[in-house]
Amino acid sequence: MMKLNPFPTQLVVALILLLNLNACQNPKPMEKQAGSTLAISEIEQEIKNYISITTQKNEGFFPVKDENHDLKMKLVRVHTEYLSNLGPNSHFACVDLVDESGDVYDVDFFMEGTPGEMNITQTSVHKLNGKPYYSWKQNSDKTWFKMPLAQSDNTLLGVKEGKDSFEFYYDITLPTLTEKAEIWVPLALSDAFQEVEILEKKLPAEAKVLKDKANTNEVLYLSLGPEHSGQKISISYSVRRSEKGPYAEALANPAAYLMANKLMPVGGRFEEIAKEALGEKIKDSHLIQARRLYDYIIETMRYMKFGDFGRGDSNYACDSKTGNCSEFHSYFISLARSVGIPARFAIGASIPSDRNEGGMDGYHCWAEFYADGKWWPVDISEANKYTALATYYFGRHPANRIEFTRGRDLELNPGPSSGPINFLVYPYLEMGGKEIKAPTTFTFERKS
Repeated sequence: MMKLNPFPTQLVVALILLLNLNACQNPKPMEKQAGSTLAISEIEQEIKNYISITTQKNEGFFPVKDENHDLKMKLVRVHTEYLSNLGPNSHFACVDLVDESGDVYDVDFFMEGTPGEMNITQTSVHKLNGKPYYSWKQNSDKTWFKMPLAQSDNTLLGVKEGKDSFEFYYDITLPTLTEKAEIWVPLALSDAFQEVEILEKKLPAEAKVLKDKANTNEVLYLSLGPEHSGQKISISYSVRRSEKGPYAEALANPAAYLMANKLMPVGGRFEEIAKEALGEKIKDSHLIQARRLYDYIIETMRYMKFGDFGRGDSNYACDSKTGNCSEFHSYFISLARSVGIPARFAIGASIPSDRNEGGMDGYHCWAEFYADGKWWPVDISEANKYTALATYYFGRHPANRIEFTRGRDLELNPGPSSGPINFLVYPYLEMGGKEIKAPTTFTFERKS
């Protein structure tokens, strides 16, 4: 059974891997070594057992206490991608816990011991609804310490300015297939801000590239069968990307960026909300109006991965005032389009700025709006997390990201029997007319 030790006066953790600000720490776990480290599944089981036993002893709630918090919570998820061995018999875990009011806390656990005899040496509340209380900074001796956000530079807050270059690895493991199946995989393309080269493709079957001309996307399509169960699809990219600012572009078809999508309605209550938020600014330029709508969403929404999040549903965002990046930007697009501001959706991944290799906490998405003859990039969910960067994220996207697709309701030929794809960053796998999940990981490495 795991035991809780008193809180130490000073934390000096010899991390082998860099801590990830945009999620939990240590996104690239070490391989198990006999006699010194645990398998990641063992660390996961230990932290789950500890939380379960402690919850049973505390009337159905898991208590979290640190220097600033005294909370009663329930487990939402364990961040399995960030469980790590820090050294012999020293381990790290990160979990999401929800309190009685619905707030989601990201909590870091540092542990020592062996399976069945694990001690908790420190519990630290890292984030509230995605907003961090601190960042991590590395000493010259490779140990780490907490850095107050007020003292953190943009790199520690997830921003790499200027240029960035890295290799990006997109890996899919096919689940058990009992009949014919089809899969659609997005392909990253070069544009004015990212130069992309495919280094290697490992495919279990013949593939063809489909064109989504409406959004200038390309998608890899494979027809699969039971014989492909458990096989992998891997694509390695070399990426050189520039920080993105407002850029001039002729808008040949404004109507394409003003119409509704299935989960991004236009008009109705979205027009009413936008006009109420704008007030007298309804008479101003689209640039001024867009900034007001950007601020309105920051003011009224909470970044929270809880409930029916992650579909980019403007109605859900409007009703719950919560969601992840997809809800923040879908809501913004619905409001902007409802008052005549062209806007569009894009999705890819945000590359950690404070380390040079490892994994990441899934996809990231953003938006652009059109004003004064330019497309203006915005990232409202990141601005909501880091209010010090709210001005930066209105008109800027950092260099440390990769874009896979633009647009919503993507129409492909051949396409899924269920119809247009909502958005595409993870693969879309269909069997028997139904979508099934294919486990997918994103990892990266910066090359000197």
